[in-house]
Amino acid sequence: MASLLLLLLLLPLLLLPLRIWSRLRWLAADLAFTMRALRCKRALRARALAAAAADPEGPEGGCSLAWRLAQLARQRPAHTFLIHGAQRFSYAEAERHSNRAARAFLRARGWDGGLGGGGTGGAGEGERAAHCARDQAAGSGAARAVREGDGAAPLAPGATVALLLPACPEFLWLWFGLAKAGLRTAFVPTALRRGPLQHCLRSCGARALVLAPEFLESLEPDLPALRAMGLHLWTVGSDTRPAGISDFLAEASAEVDGPVPGYLSAPQNMTDTCLYIFTSGTTGLPKAARISHLKILQCQAFYQLCGAHQEDVIYLALPLYHMSGSLLGIVGCLGIGATVVLKSKFSAGQFWEDCQQHRVTVFQYIGELCRYLVNQPPNKAERGHKVRLVVGSGLRPDTWERFVRRFGPLQVLETYGLTEGNVATFNYTGQQGAVGRASWLYKHVFPFSLIRYDVTTGEPVRNTQGHCVATSPGEPGLLVAPVSQQSPFLGYAGGPELARGKLLKHVFQPGDVFFNTGDLLVCDNQGFLRFHDRTGDTFRWKGENVATTEVAEALEALDFLQEVNVYGVTVPGHEGRAGMAALALRPPHSLDLVQLYAHVSENLPPYARPRFLRLQTCPSTKLRQFP
Repeated sequence: MASLLLLLLLLPLLLLPLRIWSRLRWLAADLAFTMRALRCKRALRARALAAAAADPEGPEGGCSLAWRLAQLARQRPAHTFLIHGAQRFSYAEAERHSNRAARAFLRARGWDGGLGGGGTGGAGEGERAAHCARDQAAGSGAARAVREGDGAAPLAPGATVALLLPACPEFLWLWFGLAKAGLRTAFVPTALRRGPLQHCLRSCGARALVLAPEFLESLEPDLPALRAMGLHLWTVGSDTRPAGISDFLAEASAEVDGPVPGYLSAPQNMTDTCLYIFTSGTTGLPKAARISHLKILQCQAFYQLCGAHQEDVIYLALPLYHMSGSLLGIVGCLGIGATVVLKSKFSAGQFWEDCQQHRVTVFQYIGELCRYLVNQPPNKAERGHKVRLVVGSGLRPDTWERFVRRFGPLQVLETYGLTEGNVATFNYTGQQGAVGRASWLYKHVFPFSLIRYDVTTGEPVRNTQGHCVATSPGEPGLLVAPVSQQSPFLGYAGGPELARGKLLKHVFQPGDVFFNTGDLLVCDNQGFLRFHDRTGDTFRWKGENVATTEVAEALEALDFLQEVNVYGVTVPGHEGRAGMAALALRPPHSLDLVQLYAHVSENLPPYARPRFLRLQTCPSTKLRQFP
């Protein structure tokens, strides 16, 4: 009787179409991830509310970076936060280093409003505003004294300080210190020089630049222009410096390491800009994407969403000027209170020995790094490691399969996201080649849609009512996400024209607004998302986005070239696309490869330099390898 009753209960399920059955197979994983995401959201909201109610004189009344680091320094003071080479730093040490940096920046700001804070009790918005007003008034007077004393340009409250540093501990102390001092940070790609560097500094309104001493030689031709911009220039260390450049570390070491008042960094609104990260411009030079306090807070949940915990050791060999390295890697590590092994450069030959030495359990990758590893000869250290989870983006299915077969058992968690975007996807099931799931549960927490896109016109397809059309399973579609107070799009520093095309209106209903990722994805019958292609004039190479227009404009400056067309081409055995430049010579000139190479090396970062040239003036097309 019981068996018959069970059969009757299961009969409706047996009659479901096969398509529905294939989706139900992943229901448990979808439900588990959704519950984890909801728990993360509740925890972050509780943290934000606690910070808002905290004593404004104390460190836990500041921005999310300030109070999270102060919280960890109190809760896990001796736990290792950072390993860099032979250096190890606990959370308490990270707090002290960043406090010294904050005080040095505040001194450059001309602020002398009682560093060291104390205070008791909580504070409302009115009290916080009063603190800030009093602080700005005191700072303006002291700033004049700084200006009159040593000639250094003072930093106004909320000013932007650019960091041109490799992945190193000093990058973190300065970033955290700037956040605590209520100053904005701009992460400048370390390969930029000359025009592109100056453009980035101008576009974000930088008032100061901190650079690594190893970059001084290559930056020497830029120094007159940087001084002319009125920038306060610092290095991190170095006994020999050009005139007018100060040693920031020396200034910071002279400061005490006590906490600074939280009200200095507490945002008036969570959508206020606190950071700039540069992305490739589809119409030319890089654009400074605005990063809000809200996004910093949300990124604290990244590793928790991935299933990592506070006893994990995370291996990070990605540039910190990218969102993946700084916001996901570092801020994500702070979110769970774990340990990060930070590498200035990735070494495939050293990777597994590092993992063994530091007992690494989590590896954050881009696809290119995994390809380097599977192409390495066998190594004793690759056996018996503790790595259980690898997290990242851009892993091709063939490399994925080889990586797991050779180095497993381990979990691969492929993700998708954009620096300025308001949507992210997680492939929490480990399905090879997928970047995420499109289950109704996931979209309830992180809403997005795939809409039909006309590649010939470069516009979404709209129906007779003027609304966009959702794609069918297996059909490539443009990934879009609704813009809301919880998922805003802040755009870029500069004019509103920089964000043209990034927002779509009247997508499904009159008046709605969606963020346009510019990427085409495919959702299969089982609800898995796979990356298909990128729209617009960009391609990805060596983990960097390359804007074809920026490369073309640089080449067109050569007088022997009449027309230039730049595009990406696939290269067997390599991730992404390499740059191809199709050139038409200006009669009666001939191709000067020496001048071209020197010009490109001077004006483009290494990842943007074309790897191939295609001469359009020859009777038959020729391909030449670019050095």
